[in-house]
Amino acid sequence: MSISLSSLIFLPIWINMAQMQQGGSNETEQTAALKDLLSRIDLDELMKKDEPPFDFPDTLEGFEYAFNEKGQLRHIKTGEPFVFNYREDLHRWNQKRYEALGEIITRYVYELLESDCNLKKISIPVDATESEPKSFIFMSEDALTNPQKLMVLIHGSGVVRAGQWARRLIINEDLDSGTQIPFIKRAMDEGYGVIVLNPNENYIEVEKQKMHKQSSSSDGTDEPAGKRERRDKVSKETKKRRDFYEKYRNPQKEKEMMQLFIRMIQREADVKSKVTAVALTDSVHNVWHQEAGKTIREWMRENCCNWVSSSEPLDTSVESMLPDCPRVSAGTDRHELTSWKSFPSIFKFFAEASEAKSSSQKPALTRRSHRIKHEEL
Repeated sequence: MSISLSSLIFLPIWINMAQMQQGGSNETEQTAALKDLLSRIDLDELMKKDEPPFDFPDTLEGFEYAFNEKGQLRHIKTGEPFVFNYREDLHRWNQKRYEALGEIITRYVYELLESDCNLKKISIPVDATESEPKSFIFMSEDALTNPQKLMVLIHGSGVVRAGQWARRLIINEDLDSGTQIPFIKRAMDEGYGVIVLNPNENYIEVEKQKMHKQSSSSDGTDEPAGKRERRDKVSKETKKRRDFYEKYRNPQKEKEMMQLFIRMIQREADVKSKVTAVALTDSVHNVWHQEAGKTIREWMRENCCNWVSSSEPLDTSVESMLPDCPRVSAGTDRHELTSWKSFPSIFKFFAEASEAKSSSQKPALTRRSHRIKHEEL
């Protein structure tokens, strides 16, 4: 006999009360009763009452959204902004829908970097082999040849990619506040070469099952048949139990992925010798946790400024317990808006730093650092 979902709430209580009344029931009997209950749950019926499949469009048109002339995302038919709660009481499904739209937004911004900003997409590492995991960045034509100044833009951690400050702003506000495009265009107008980095795109994902098959296909070739059969039997039982619980934890049976990291390098000496100024916006870096040495801390105090979220007017000095670099107000207490609101002050900061060190011809570096969040809605 199977147990319907509506009965699931009441039965555990009934069992516990009955066992309490019996008085002589021990822990083993309680465990047996619970196992008997779980064995009679109709899992298929339970799944029917879960959310619908995560089957979403892969284009803006498929979502019936488009960016208008003001760079705002609007519904093609109604003209309304994006609606997160598309289906009531299905938060996980709505979140997955939002993430699917976010992936489309990422590709859209990549296209704008090339078509609207005239940047080139460059594969890295530049010396990567054909089979090696690769990433990419964007560069202006004169990024490596500009004799005067170079601006490097770096987004923060999380789901954002090259050209973005905050996905939430792109979807709910506009492209100007949520992307790096205004920074890129002004930088190019002021004679900067431009490089847009993509540090969150530092690995590729492959399906775990495929990798496991590849790595284990040659294992145990010299193993005795009996031992291999016993191992296979245990493996099947383990997989059966894992799949059973996985249907509860992950009812849509999303693929289990693993990360293959892209080769990176660090060039502390080059950065300190060539970079004139660094503008951080609400950065959450920590010189103690990151074990920054004395020379790095001194360099940051002299060359960096952090525009932090604050209700104080723009550029008002903000006290900090960390002795890393000056902190000033970004003119907003909304973290995701700090880059956009401090936009004019950052370029003034760069201009003053370049003028002070005009003879050195060092590039200016813009860095955006987000707090680590589950998602920005």
